Amino acid sequence: MTFKTIGVVGGGTMGQGIAEMLAARGLDVLIAEKTMEKAAYALEMITVSLDKQIERWAITEVEKKLILNKIKVTDSLQEMGTCDMVIESIKEDLNAKKHVFFQLNQICPPSVIIASNTSTLSVTEIAAVTTNPGRIIGLHFLHPVAKIDLVEIVRAMKTTDETYERTRKFVTELIQKKSIKVNESPGYITTRLICTLINEALHTLSEGVASAEDIDTAMRIGYDFRYGPLEMCDRFGLDAVQAALEGMFREYGDIKYRPSYLLKQMVRAGHLGVKTGEGFFRYDKDGDRL
Repeated sequence: MTFKTIGVVGGGTMGQGIAEMLAARGLDVLIAEKTMEKAAYALEMITVSLDKQIERWAITEVEKKLILNKIKVTDSLQEMGTCDMVIESIKEDLNAKKHVFFQLNQICPPSVIIASNTSTLSVTEIAAVTTNPGRIIGLHFLHPVAKIDLVEIVRAMKTTDETYERTRKFVTELIQKKSIKVNESPGYITTRLICTLINEALHTLSEGVASAEDIDTAMRIGYDFRYGPLEMCDRFGLDAVQAALEGMFREYGDIKYRPSYLLKQMVRAGHLGVKTGEGFFRYDKDGDRL
């Protein structure tokens, strides 16, 4: 079965990135959101992203139009039944994801692979609410999706070999990204390692060892990171990092995953990073540092 139309459930930051990347690869994309207002906002943010690429001479106006023409939006999950693969990318809430998969299981034909973009949650537990867990798999894209050529393909307990192979070919041949195979484990590889680094950076900051700027400069220049760990935290969303750490702390019981108290304070204050305009650093509406 060929992949022509890909459904993306959830039009948040990651959903937008996935949809834009898929459309840029020539695939038709259908974004489903709870309301048409949210769906329209997702399309608006994708347009902003494309306009910024035009400013950098990365794409042309013609390419922008071609990409946008590939993307449609809806407020009806039922329309996912017309897609050849569906990628769920809603908030990191286990019950919410299980509810979506329960519905998709009834909507999508048996041959359709249903993937979750979860970064920490159990794909096996999500798949358990479906009648065909063999077609459920994890597809963990990293932010920013267009720039990071890596996808973690997460095999749940009952994911079939056929589902894995079709997904691997989709990633490596169709969207031309490097795939790594991960047997399900809380945090997988990337989230487990990066959240530990971010948490240690938060401890370093709260202990007064150095400023946020200097901590990030040390890692950017010293270890050739694109962003320092604190700006990464801002871009992931402080609430998302806290949720990931709490999930791993709960699963592993290791104190290194216990979220820094500073992180909890920032989340309580509503300083969630790029999406609120302020975290450890400040950002404009396009997500650029001020």
